Amino acid sequence: MAIDHPHHRTRISALLLVALWSLAESKYIAYNTTQRIVADKLNVHIVAHTHDDVGWLKTVDQYYVGSNNSIQGACVQNVLDSIIPSLLADKNRRFIYVEQAFFQRWWRQQSDGIKKTVKELLSSGQLEFINGGMCMHDEAAVHYIDMIDQTTLGHRFIKEEFGIIPRIGWQIDPFGHSAVQAYLLSAEVGFDALYFFRIDYQDRDKRKDLKSLEVIWRASKSLGLSADIFTGIFPKNYEPPPGGFYFEVNDDSPVIQDDPLLFDYNVQERVDDFVAAALSQANITRTNHIMFTMGTDFKYQYANSWFRQLDKFIHYVNKDGRVNALYSTPSIYTDAKYAMEESWPLKTGDFFPYADHPNAYWTGYFTSRPSIKGYVRMMSGYYLAARQLEFFTERNSSGYTTDSLADALAIAQHHDAVTGTEKQHVANDYAKRLYIGYSEAEKLVGASLACLTAPTSSPGCYNMTTKFEQCPLLNISYCPPSEVDLSHGKKLIVLVYNSLGWKRNDIIRIPVISESIVHDSEGNEIESQLLPLADATVNLRSHHVKAYLGISSSITPKFWLIFPVSAPPLGFNTYFVSSTKGKGLVASVSTFYSSEESKNSNIEIGKGKLKLLYNVKDGTLTHYLNSRSLVKASMEQTYSYYAGDSGSGGDPQASGAYIFRPNGTFPIKPEKKTPTTIVRGSILDEVHQQINPWIYQVSRVYKGKEHVEVEFTVGPIPVDDEIGKEIVTKITTGMVTNKTFYTDSNGRDFIKRVRDYRSEWELQVNQPVAGNYYPINLGIYMQDDSAEFSVLVDRSVGGSSILDGQIELMLHRRLLYDDGRGVGEALNETVCVNDECAGLTVQGKFYVKIDPLGEGSRWRRTFGQEIYSPLLVAFSIEDGGNWTGSHTANFSAMDPSYSLPDNVALITLQALEDGNVLLRLAHLYEVGEHKDLSAMAYVELKKMFPVRKIGNIIEMNLSANQEKAAMEKKRLKWKTEGSSGVETIARGGPVDPSKLFSSRDRPSRRKGLDQKRC
Repeated sequence: MAIDHPHHRTRISALLLVALWSLAESKYIAYNTTQRIVADKLNVHIVAHTHDDVGWLKTVDQYYVGSNNSIQGACVQNVLDSIIPSLLADKNRRFIYVEQAFFQRWWRQQSDGIKKTVKELLSSGQLEFINGGMCMHDEAAVHYIDMIDQTTLGHRFIKEEFGIIPRIGWQIDPFGHSAVQAYLLSAEVGFDALYFFRIDYQDRDKRKDLKSLEVIWRASKSLGLSADIFTGIFPKNYEPPPGGFYFEVNDDSPVIQDDPLLFDYNVQERVDDFVAAALSQANITRTNHIMFTMGTDFKYQYANSWFRQLDKFIHYVNKDGRVNALYSTPSIYTDAKYAMEESWPLKTGDFFPYADHPNAYWTGYFTSRPSIKGYVRMMSGYYLAARQLEFFTERNSSGYTTDSLADALAIAQHHDAVTGTEKQHVANDYAKRLYIGYSEAEKLVGASLACLTAPTSSPGCYNMTTKFEQCPLLNISYCPPSEVDLSHGKKLIVLVYNSLGWKRNDIIRIPVISESIVHDSEGNEIESQLLPLADATVNLRSHHVKAYLGISSSITPKFWLIFPVSAPPLGFNTYFVSSTKGKGLVASVSTFYSSEESKNSNIEIGKGKLKLLYNVKDGTLTHYLNSRSLVKASMEQTYSYYAGDSGSGGDPQASGAYIFRPNGTFPIKPEKKTPTTIVRGSILDEVHQQINPWIYQVSRVYKGKEHVEVEFTVGPIPVDDEIGKEIVTKITTGMVTNKTFYTDSNGRDFIKRVRDYRSEWELQVNQPVAGNYYPINLGIYMQDDSAEFSVLVDRSVGGSSILDGQIELMLHRRLLYDDGRGVGEALNETVCVNDECAGLTVQGKFYVKIDPLGEGSRWRRTFGQEIYSPLLVAFSIEDGGNWTGSHTANFSAMDPSYSLPDNVALITLQALEDGNVLLRLAHLYEVGEHKDLSAMAYVELKKMFPVRKIGNIIEMNLSANQEKAAMEKKRLKWKTEGSSGVETIARGGPVDPSKLFSSRDRPSRRKGLDQKRC
């Protein structure tokens, strides 16, 4: 009888297995990656990419060198070092790169040999620059001029260094997408397509059903189909498709194990995964071309770990034969889509607001970190003016440039910078870079003004003795150059430079230590008003000078000196401030009243056409009256806060840096113990209100203006009750607005919004407040059948019209919980003095006006330019002598008889390194926006630059890296569903250099930008 012993069976099995293995052979496999497009198969375009944030959890430099890895293991230098040899290993491999702020850092450090190799890879198309800006800019909290500038900086570097013109937009991570991005920063820079990921989850689901994730986006009513852009929306995100396709070192996706001598052989299993993912995406995509985005944030730090797997997938998937896989780029993919001659769905408007689930509207970042938003906007306007002065006095003549400020501003437009969605130490880094850039530009401005004010007989701009100083902290009444003792015959020289293309009349204020008067350059006394500094202003000044400068000011000014100024287009005027002591002169000092002193039930303020009425009992605004326009309207302004949701309920979503999720709204009632203070003067009236211990407001009405200026100081927001708060102001009228209001797109077009409504899908309302918030960079307005009510802002904020007849703006946020979107910090900004920290205090302004129906756009456009480009004020001291006899007191770059038309703005005047001059002009009005000013405009370049000879004019695309005619000739023209593709679009003709004047490029039915290189 035989006994079957289990150990004997095991041994036999092992012997058989060894015998079978011995039949297989491990050998080198030459993976076939040469595949190209196959017409009758589903083509899977594999796009290898990395998304490198120019600051987020770490600073831009920490990300580049790979330091501070306790926060995040990311090193962009490793990515770029690793990509080059991986591409050289196989000529069929391809890779795209986006962020030029990183690439430029890397490029500067490379040897000539590596540079030569990189240029060859770019020339062959293995390496391709996509988007091409310094960063992947945000699209909500940015101004269109900043978007253009940062894109231009990157595009010109690429063109000058490599002779390459990027042709694809790649905005894969910003949190919603603007109309301006589509028609200006895509079509008008010459892109053939734009790709991104983040749209509302309800919109995405609808588009998947309709196969409309790829569309033609017609974002401008004025430019029509001439600015159409093919737009691809990724089905899920900008990462690899579902199914496990992440191949960074230490990623947990299964690699292709194709060695038969090793365990876990899985070629067919992985091919099946790939094919399943491809078919799933093909079911929601038109044509037989789909894109797999193979990469994500800071990937390819060891590039071969990715390319090894992608080589295998292409090889084995194509051997399988069910689908066709190939190395590709967005450019190749776009060309393949175009070749299909498909008609695509049409998209208009924009993609705001963005939500990724029912209680997660990404509308909080419209306001997050309002101080950095204000700083970016202030530096943007300053950069515009500084570049003009750099042009007037010849670039590099003073040894200073605007380059450092340009770099800092470019990085600050990143979608985790100006958005306020970065960690606090990164926000500090952005602010530091802006300050360093400003400090360099400030020296250039001072030197340029010294040059321009020098006698005409002075040769060149060297060894200037006049020193001009500026006051970047003037908003908190800190201005050492104006806080000087003028009692011994000294005079304060106040130079006012106007960067706008038309004459400007305005009111300025400077802090002074004694009673003073003002004269113009012809010796005429100018009307002025002295306004004693309020205690709130003094306290704000003292605290923040200590916090930001580390000093305690030894002088506290007594007054604001307020006076009207006038400045010619692209020019300056000079004013002289002197003491009244010993001269028998009397300054006009403001008078103060308390609301408690009034015997009437209402108090009226305003000396000009505009009057405001306040209720004496509670200090509230009740009416707005304009005697010129005959507008009479009820008006009330209040403050309240939304409690930030902690995420402790059924849905763990909290309100945070990105997300606005309110948990109730609570009115902030004015403190009754502090009466309203009325200040009256010859130039303006003010209403001072201590709303509560941490909100102070000043409302101003100027004698010569017809709008209200509201200056708010909010903070420190208390959180002792462990409730985060989001502070809003609400302005309520009696207008019947039918749920409709209008917000700007990056400071350009105004887009119609309807509360609780989306034009392209049936909105399920889950967040009735947050889901109706929109980004505001210029303003918001609403209208009824007789009037328009407009509010303009000095920085990016979020806002809405939650109730008919009412506009609300979110001014500040302080929150206690992270919202789970990666930043890992609560939005809880503090300011520390002597190791004592309190919540951030924010000071800002907004402006209010009511016009008859059809008349509001002129104010929004004209005054909007003045907000963006404030007067540049510089100071010097004259101790004896005769300033007007030894200096040029008035200057304009333009012909004295000329200014730009009312509907044209100068947005760039810049001397380039190659000796050319970059000139950009913007038509301010959209088609139909104004009955007269939407019309064609003409600019006479001879009169803009009468003392300069224009040798040649070349009309360029928006980012100045190619001639416009060449761009328009080669741009792909796409077909839309239900359209013949024929539309009458009248553009001005090309510039004729022989006539040296430019016809505006947008007639009455158009609005846009002209760009010239002279």
